[in-house]
Amino acid sequence: MASAPTSHFSHLPVVPLDSIYAIKQAYAADKHNRKVILGSGVYRDDHGDPWVLPVVREAERMLEATNDASRYEYLPITGSAPFHDAARDLVFGSLGSDVERVVSIHTIAGTGANSLGARFLKDTLNPNSVWLPDPTWVNHHNIWSSAGVQVRYYPYWDVSSKSLTFGDMKRMLETHARPKDVVVLHACAHNPTGVDPTRGQWKAIADVCERKGLFHSSTVPSKCVPPLGWEAISRLGTNESDSLGFATGDLDADAWSIRHFQSRGTLELAVAQSFSKNMGLYGERVGALHLWMASKDAADKARGHLTRLQRGVVSTPPKRGARIATLIMLTPTLLEKWKIDLQVMSSRIKMMRQALHDELVLRAAPGDWKHIISQTGMFSYTGLTPEQVEKMQAESHVYMHESGRMSVAGLTTANVQYVAAAVHAAIAVDAPTGGNKSPSAK
Repeated sequence: MASAPTSHFSHLPVVPLDSIYAIKQAYAADKHNRKVILGSGVYRDDHGDPWVLPVVREAERMLEATNDASRYEYLPITGSAPFHDAARDLVFGSLGSDVERVVSIHTIAGTGANSLGARFLKDTLNPNSVWLPDPTWVNHHNIWSSAGVQVRYYPYWDVSSKSLTFGDMKRMLETHARPKDVVVLHACAHNPTGVDPTRGQWKAIADVCERKGLFHSSTVPSKCVPPLGWEAISRLGTNESDSLGFATGDLDADAWSIRHFQSRGTLELAVAQSFSKNMGLYGERVGALHLWMASKDAADKARGHLTRLQRGVVSTPPKRGARIATLIMLTPTLLEKWKIDLQVMSSRIKMMRQALHDELVLRAAPGDWKHIISQTGMFSYTGLTPEQVEKMQAESHVYMHESGRMSVAGLTTANVQYVAAAVHAAIAVDAPTGGNKSPSAK
């Protein structure tokens, strides 16, 4: 009898499940009737149910009525031009003749945009390092390290004040970042802290990118709009946004930081954009990558390289979600309805922040909870320690990330008192609470 073959892959270490998905798995297995999940970055209504935006339902009906026979045909490698052009205008506003300096490509959501941007910058710019905020979205490290770029961190969250540690952030980049390094910035509704720079601080960050010759890469969560950055001259940056319009309910206000970087005329940048949160198109995986270049010639050359990279990974992006997003962005009546839906979502998030804050104050929960209402977007960095989070899960069946990051959308008028009581019970024995150290998924 032949012996069992030896696998070439037996040496591989065991890789644990992504922490966010591990929380979902544990929550699903819990049979407790009061369980609450505050880990998932998805919007829920006040009943805790998925919310299909009314404007999305209307757009779906309109598309179905056309009975377009081409709806299952392949898109071009760069995706749907009407979609990525409309997404570009949402991020940058009217560019006039400068539109020729932008390269836009339709991607597999914001993750695809970030990944495509990271691979492009590695191949063309070959940065010494990419600088991520500490903490940041857990997938950023995975994306950039997989692209072969050294990952470093700049300070972002101040544990004691539960606010942006802007001075430390600026000093780190001024002192240690090198020319052609990439700096990843969250254009709005920072994930996971919910803390954004002020407009004055954004201007100071752009000054650093100029002086140091950094490439600015921006992430625009569908909670707002993201750029990611690179440099063909000696100054660049990158922005990211998946929350455009979701943070404040105002699309233009949430895009301000990106438009400021672009308007200076001294920076090139990349913007990674998602429509998961701000249109609720999570499963449709709708995203775009935009590169703002120094010239039309540079843009034309970059387009060819991005097309080659996209062809090798996904060939062409999916169509259905992009058709929905395009119809909403380009139909004036639907665009206005979308803005109303954005206000509904952002207003409920703000209401839940206030409700949780008030419940914690009412219970005299140890600590200062003003940061809960000063933060923006879907997420709140509560300041809870991993031990306190574990206690909440074990004793109250309330699930959130061990970092203390809470998805505020998981709160409802029916469970907010229960959650506040769980928080109080978890921290009372540890008073005064000092908050956890930033884990940042390094």
